[in-house]
Amino acid sequence: MAVSEEFETPHGTSAPDDAPDDAPDEDEYQGATMTLVEHLEELRRRILISLAAIAVGTVAGFIIWERLLNILLWPMPKMADGLIKGGKLLATAPGEPFVVSLKIATAFGFVVALPILLYETWAFIAPALTRREKKYAFRFTLLGVGLFAAGIVVGFLVMRYPLEFLFDYGGNSFVLLPDADNYFSFVTFFLLAFGLVFELPLVLTFMAVVGIVSSQFLRAKRLYILFGLWLLSCFITPGADPYSPLIIGAAFTVLFELSILLIRAIGR
Repeated sequence: MAVSEEFETPHGTSAPDDAPDDAPDEDEYQGATMTLVEHLEELRRRILISLAAIAVGTVAGFIIWERLLNILLWPMPKMADGLIKGGKLLATAPGEPFVVSLKIATAFGFVVALPILLYETWAFIAPALTRREKKYAFRFTLLGVGLFAAGIVVGFLVMRYPLEFLFDYGGNSFVLLPDADNYFSFVTFFLLAFGLVFELPLVLTFMAVVGIVSSQFLRAKRLYILFGLWLLSCFITPGADPYSPLIIGAAFTVLFELSILLIRAIGR
């Protein structure tokens, strides 16, 4: 897979295989000669670019927030149809509709800007990495975006199960009115949780590239790691339903095994 010029040698071709990783390549290791002030300036520039990307995405989300609202109402249980008039939720304060629309727009802006956020993160730390570690930057960016998108999709598809459980719980004693702010806070946290969970292969593969873990270590500690991941799945979803932990625990297991395969492929 081709990478951008930022990760190539000065002449546009990769260095010989027998070249040492710590060879004094001026362009590749430019960060090694930067002062502390220059590093801080570089960090500030990367942060500003990331914030600008989120801002642009947020503005775009604010323009289409009503369409996004209709999409996010799709997992609403059938039992709530009688509590929603024409697809409208309850608002208990004058500014609540604006706050909810702003939350939707901000979440949309973050998702849209995610590729830029990942790239800027890698671009900042790349000067401190070896040539072998740098060449995975572009691939890791694509992998991170794809996994996060997959997590959002899976979270959106399974969100109806915790919502049905929560809407039905205590139905003989309570009348649940879907408050707009609380509902979309729940939805946002739920989807972001799934998106971040699906970044597990990216995290483990990065740790393997920099020499923290290996596929042999992960296989040897598989039972303990999976136990910890399944335990974690019981706490990272906002609903108290039995479905979400099972789904996310199964996702953790599949992603963990995928991580081992990716690490082995990189080793070869």
